[in-house]
Amino acid sequence: MSRKAPRGTPALLALEAAGVAHTVRAYEHDPRSGLSYGAEAAAALGVEPARVLKTLVADVDGQLVVAVVPVTGELDLKALAAAVGGKRATMAEPGVAERATGYVIGGISPLGQRQRLSAVVDSTATAHATVLVSAGRRGLDVELSPADLVALTGATTARIGRP
Repeated sequence: MSRKAPRGTPALLALEAAGVAHTVRAYEHDPRSGLSYGAEAAAALGVEPARVLKTLVADVDGQLVVAVVPVTGELDLKALAAAVGGKRATMAEPGVAERATGYVIGGISPLGQRQRLSAVVDSTATAHATVLVSAGRRGLDVELSPADLVALTGATTARIGRP
């Protein structure tokens, strides 16, 4: 994996500054594909979909929390709330998520966010040598080790996804 990533997004700059080994994976985003952003990335990059993670922003008892789960499943809001010691979680409004992270929906990265939010990475991610997350723009992912993802985001790991 190369540490020589093109400059650009805050996510890539954060990886570069931390000296974390990663590979930038670009693809042509097609808004007419009919696929979710994550499924589109997996198909376009020829990667096992379970290794591609989506970044979601939820409101847990009034606090925004980042949830990183495989694109093959859904976020379990009750499990997310429990993972951060909360009682109730709901998905954040898209505009709220965009303002807090500095990224647009479909390109929200768990790395280099405008505000450092609490994060939880689904524990199934640790079963893979590398995973892919958004690099901060639709059509741009970054591949890195799950351990580096957890370390850079200050995340905890818990089973927060469901098939």
